[in-house]
Amino acid sequence: MLAAAGRSGQSEMGGDGSVFDGDPASGDAGFSARQNEVLEVALRLLVEGGDRALTTAALARAANCSKESLYKWFGDRDGLLAAIVTHQASRVRIIDAAALPKTRDEFEAALQLFAEDLLTVLLSDTSLALNRLSVGSVRGDNSGVGAVLLERGKRRIEERAHRLLEAGQAGGHIGFADAASAYQTLYGLIIGDLHINALLGDQSAVSTLSIGEQARGAVARFLTLYAPAKAGSKTST
Repeated sequence: MLAAAGRSGQSEMGGDGSVFDGDPASGDAGFSARQNEVLEVALRLLVEGGDRALTTAALARAANCSKESLYKWFGDRDGLLAAIVTHQASRVRIIDAAALPKTRDEFEAALQLFAEDLLTVLLSDTSLALNRLSVGSVRGDNSGVGAVLLERGKRRIEERAHRLLEAGQAGGHIGFADAASAYQTLYGLIIGDLHINALLGDQSAVSTLSIGEQARGAVARFLTLYAPAKAGSKTST
């Protein structure tokens, strides 16, 4: 589907030596290396066979572990799905709080990394399968896969992205009145209609997408829109 969408393990270190959150291989979400291996198998089962293929017995067999271990690690099915979503969301890396960008170049590079990871994750077969599963299992009681995707996926990514944007504002690289609004703009510039089109099965745009070019264009437009206000001018919203 996408040349970059198949990335599974990602380096903990940026090209300039910066440290990043969200490396699945490092157990970022609190999982051990063995648990991460099992979650990778669970993701594969979900993509290849859909919801019905993701049973405790099938996962235990495919991952070469006992059902008892699965229950010990993840609890019930909802717990397993929550772990899958958390594991997948950890692929969107954000610079660690101890290494937030200080220069304009560092901030732009951090935005570029975020944009590329967001595109890679959201347009991957795994995330599309999780989203389709969530739509088909909406219960109306704030539970199920949809609720897990919101809490463990979307909101966690948003919170960490807000931290990055706030660091950019503190460094004088961008200006905004509200971090949530600024993030929604950034998200829209990065993703556009790509995600919904992919969910609906339209691969025409996605199949020819250059993730790097899409990310660079989105970041450039965002930095233009949210350029720091000059003295006496209004801050972007």
